[in-house]
Amino acid sequence: MSNRRSREGLTVVITGASSGFGKGIALRLAEEGANVVLAARRTYLIEGMAQEIGPNAIAVTTDVSKEEDMSRLTETALSAFGRLDVWINNAGLGALGSFTEIPLRDQLRMVETNLFGMMIGSRCALRHFKETRHGTLINMSSFISKVPMPFGAVYSATKRGIAGLTAGLHQEMEAEGYDDIHISSVHPWVTDTPWTTHAGNYTGHQIDVWPMDDPEIVIDTVIGLIGEPAESVEVGIKSKAVVAGHNVVPGFTDRMTGLILWELLQAAPPAENTAGSLHEAIPEGVDVSGGNRDRRRKEDAGKKDD
Repeated sequence: MSNRRSREGLTVVITGASSGFGKGIALRLAEEGANVVLAARRTYLIEGMAQEIGPNAIAVTTDVSKEEDMSRLTETALSAFGRLDVWINNAGLGALGSFTEIPLRDQLRMVETNLFGMMIGSRCALRHFKETRHGTLINMSSFISKVPMPFGAVYSATKRGIAGLTAGLHQEMEAEGYDDIHISSVHPWVTDTPWTTHAGNYTGHQIDVWPMDDPEIVIDTVIGLIGEPAESVEVGIKSKAVVAGHNVVPGFTDRMTGLILWELLQAAPPAENTAGSLHEAIPEGVDVSGGNRDRRRKEDAGKKDD
């Protein structure tokens, strides 16, 4: 669990704040007294969150792949609160399906958002942190940054890019002597957020991947890194186990991971192809949780009754 402490006066930028991890992190930090800067494409959602939180929250409509949006995000945070202490690069998009079937336009959009957006956000944060000689940058990656994922090759590639970028920046700060600038990458397991609702899907089936972790364990981990920084963190026992298996027996682990994913996708009900929220934000999926575990529990209970 994260260390519940006062964050009074701390200013935190959170991208992808309209749902999932970003929303959960923002609400928790606001409860602890931090100033939260909510960045996302869905203006009405983050404005509603800011109004609910109160004067220590502001909303900034942001497409992380656009440098001008990210520059405005930085300037707005500093204008509103006069300081910038933590930057959490959380926004990300995904798509599943055969590499040759997912439209190239969708694949490039993932790279623009996940990798280019992470680069732009990291640069905005670190330019300011270097001026003040302190700050914490947290980049959201995934266990698939270390373990290959078939039918999500480009998504996996962006996460590997994020891990490499973050590790290089961590070493760069050390080499340049910025002892009070901390950089972390976070690697969750498959988690019950609205990711499955927002993802592009070209598998021919609903995205129904199990088992899923509770998003709260990831939220706890990210917030904990603010007070106790670490370079790289695998979140949860399943993420740790799969990464450890890949390190020890990579061929076997990677083959089994691929087969399990393929079987799960093929067993799911059929679904039409969709680009999800890759190019335009969609109204569905507004909570921290995606509701997948509750749905599965109800389905399992129904089967037992039958």
